[in-house]
Amino acid sequence: MNAEAGKVRQSPRILVIGTGDTKADELDFMRAKVEEAGGVPLMLDVSVLGDPPYAPAYDKHAVAAAADTTIRSIIESGDENSAMTLMAAGAASLTKRLHDEGEIDGFIALGGTMGTDLALDVALALPLGVPKFVVSTIAYSHLIPPERIATDLMMILWAGGLYGLNSTCKAVLSQACGAVVGAARVGLKPKLERPVVGISSLGKSCLTYMVALKPELERRGYEVVIFHTTGMGGRALEAIAAQRGFAAVMDFSLQELANHLSGSVVTSGADRLENAGRAGVPQIVAPGAIDMVDFPTWQPVPERFAERPYHAHNRLLASVTSDGAARRGIARAIGAKLAAAEAPTAFILPAGGIQQWDQEGEPLHEPDALAAFVDEMRRNVPENVALHEIPEHINSFAFVEKALSIFDAWVDDGVVPRGVAAGRQTTA
Repeated sequence: MNAEAGKVRQSPRILVIGTGDTKADELDFMRAKVEEAGGVPLMLDVSVLGDPPYAPAYDKHAVAAAADTTIRSIIESGDENSAMTLMAAGAASLTKRLHDEGEIDGFIALGGTMGTDLALDVALALPLGVPKFVVSTIAYSHLIPPERIATDLMMILWAGGLYGLNSTCKAVLSQACGAVVGAARVGLKPKLERPVVGISSLGKSCLTYMVALKPELERRGYEVVIFHTTGMGGRALEAIAAQRGFAAVMDFSLQELANHLSGSVVTSGADRLENAGRAGVPQIVAPGAIDMVDFPTWQPVPERFAERPYHAHNRLLASVTSDGAARRGIARAIGAKLAAAEAPTAFILPAGGIQQWDQEGEPLHEPDALAAFVDEMRRNVPENVALHEIPEHINSFAFVEKALSIFDAWVDDGVVPRGVAAGRQTTA
């Protein structure tokens, strides 16, 4: 975005990040493709030992200075890991400053594991809506933990990109350059015309409360953003909450937390259910789907769950249930996380069930295990959290009514800002 005019540039300025001493040919090819797509490439060099054969707009000394150090100190820091970690700090700081000053409209970075590690930090330094594109030999790999992935990060596998240019990697690099320029031209940044309420959920076949909650909250003058809690959805919710991007959070689907505790790859990271409370964002919490553990359908059922009730949602995602003892552990973990909340927090405990398939006649119906969770949860809701137990199921309208009653009381008390009526805008 043009900082002065607030309009999208027809020739957006794209920061091109990479180690010019080892990948000069690839980066020069990207520079040409950004120009061909109508962008203005600005080269940022994150080399440590050598120098690129071109003059970058921002050299390695500028990157080191942004990390409050020098290239010599970075070289002497220990090894390649410590050196690139320091360069990552400098690149992230410099990129954020350039964005804040209106000098760039997005970035594209190139790398293997080293370059990707650095690029992930750069992406996290920029707000939602700024194009972030990483060309990586480990794109979409489980080597990348969820908490390192920016909310709107774009990645593409750098196929054939280990050493030197070839027709395969040119096909990839050209697509990436066109994509980041196009995103900078047409992408929209969030417009905070109404206070935003973040809601976590799964699909309607499992959890349905959002169907009724969304129109009710919109009628009250709020924008509603719903996150699909299959790993990265919860990560996005946590990231935006950490930046205080919500007026309130309704975190009603905690399956990712249960997954993480059970060792599943379908995780949002260890800090799930922590960032809203840490940032002072009011939150209403419920234990939607904590009884299920997800894993890829295309892999064998983990041996420890071989005898547990099983549900294949599709060819990608399957679930088993945790037993009563595991659910008690999940209840204790929820309580411990909520105890650290620094804003008003309420917990709704729907004793009648917590996801569609745990009801009588459904494949994951286990009343004794549910009762164990409810009992343990009652014991572990901390003193700073208001407990609201209801006998109904989480998919009942009684649950929606309880959530809205808590929310409305918070609005009346000034805990949550009032919604904005149609036709009016906030001053933010």
